[in-house]
Amino acid sequence: MSGHSKWSTIKHKKAAQDKKRGKVFTRLIKELTVAARMGGGDVDGNPRLRSAVAAAKSANMPGDNIKRAIQKGTGELPGISYDEITYEGYGPGGVAILIETLTDNKMRTTPEIRHLFAKNGGNMGEPNSVAWMFEKKGRFEVASDAIEEDRLMELVVEAGADDLLAEEDYYEVMTSPEAFPDVENALEKAGIPTREAKLVRIPQNEVRLEGKKARQCLQLLEMFEDHDDAQNVYANLDLDEETLNESQG
Repeated sequence: MSGHSKWSTIKHKKAAQDKKRGKVFTRLIKELTVAARMGGGDVDGNPRLRSAVAAAKSANMPGDNIKRAIQKGTGELPGISYDEITYEGYGPGGVAILIETLTDNKMRTTPEIRHLFAKNGGNMGEPNSVAWMFEKKGRFEVASDAIEEDRLMELVVEAGADDLLAEEDYYEVMTSPEAFPDVENALEKAGIPTREAKLVRIPQNEVRLEGKKARQCLQLLEMFEDHDDAQNVYANLDLDEETLNESQG
């Protein structure tokens, strides 16, 4: 089980650009606030908040920003209340798309997402119209220079991980949702920092597109990524090598 799709590869390549635009901080603050609101402000007793804090630290978010976001979630400071809404549908060529959002106004977000689908060769579906095509997994990203591959493999497999992939400058560790806390604890105890630790959705099969259809679908996915309320965008898109190289150029 690779746990890797062409779309996730493209998103990883574009991560540096997102950081420059400050979008990463905005998304992390929302996640910190919602995690604290739903499970309390105790990091040790709130796995979702612990993961959000780890992600914020890996993105070099100042500690004061993290603290304020948590306090807004617990009600210690005034803050915005966000709703979690997942939108589903199909893009060009029948590609299944999931958009996880945190919004303070679903009456604004829903028609905006529907409009993006309709104007770019897709259509928004009903709940669970495509969600069943994606499997929930835990994902950790560890810098290649943080640990040797064999040692990392031994550590995470013993903790219950499903798979480990070696990429250009990082390792990707995949787990079941149930094993996620155990692997997270094993990495923490071993003193191995993670660049990312979160639950994700992995497509169980992919739709291959080429040429114009592929570019049109990529354009739609990037529009969803750029939407202010989008937290995560998943798609079962597979690309031909030429289009993949163009998108990463």
